[in-house]
Amino acid sequence: MLRLDGLPGRDLVEQGLSDIARGTQSVPALLVAIGAPRLRRLGVDVPSISITDPEHRLYLELSRSDPDSAHSRYNALLRKLVSFERAAECAS
Repeated sequence: MLRLDGLPGRDLVEQGLSDIARGTQSVPALLVAIGAPRLRRLGVDVPSISITDPEHRLYLELSRSDPDSAHSRYNALLRKLVSFERAAECAS
């Protein structure tokens, strides 16, 4: 299993993993659902996910709290996920 210590965005990924395990559909859980295939290939133990269309659901969730900034926050979260994945590739 991949060690997450020191990876950028670790807090979001760990929270997402925890939320998925509890069945909570949070912003971090949706982000992990988006990255689940790549995260699994990197050795992250991602629980089974029954979230369909996580990209759209993430955007809708962000729109509920602040529609004006949803697009920029969505892109920022995806950049954090990609940064985590790239760092994880280098760490493995």
